[in-house]
Amino acid sequence: MSLETVVEDIREQARSRAREITEAADEQAESIVSEAEDDAESIVADREREIERQIAQERERRLSSAKLEAKQERLNARREVLETVRDQVEDGLATLEGDRRETLTRELLEDALEEFEGSEVRVFGRSEDAELLESILADYDASLAGDVDCLGGVVVESDQSRVRVNNTFDSVLEDVWEDQIKAISDRLFEDTDVDGDLAADAETTEQ
Repeated sequence: MSLETVVEDIREQARSRAREITEAADEQAESIVSEAEDDAESIVADREREIERQIAQERERRLSSAKLEAKQERLNARREVLETVRDQVEDGLATLEGDRRETLTRELLEDALEEFEGSEVRVFGRSEDAELLESILADYDASLAGDVDCLGGVVVESDQSRVRVNNTFDSVLEDVWEDQIKAISDRLFEDTDVDGDLAADAETTEQ
């Protein structure tokens, strides 16, 4: 075998080995690229799901916030209506005249006097009702002792029993309002989704 033949055999083996190494490297490179592409697709898919989740959470948060704000606006509007109604009732009581005012005042006085069992009492009332009260008290063992800031009615007290009874129009209205606020709200507003909260809030405000 000549030297040239040996050299050519060595070269052919080297070329064959080089092809094998290149093919193996190409296969490995393709595998790496394929894995990288799969990983990239997985990362993108995960990121898209995360973004969709965040969008859904933000949408829900904003929706809940909008619903809460709308409910609060309804509460505020209804509260204003109830306050207006109460103001109108107070105005009606303050301007009550004639026999109706006298009858209601007398009833409140008699109810208060039952608490004292004949004790000497002092009666207080609205300054504008002084003449009316003097006229009514002439029928009872009581005297007008002074003024009190109220819509009408009487405040009766006694040193002997240390009892003070507030039977003013204001106190009667307060009791009725607390008892009937839910019914009043139901009559004023057809839907009742916030009436419970409104009634509770109105009671808290009045206290």
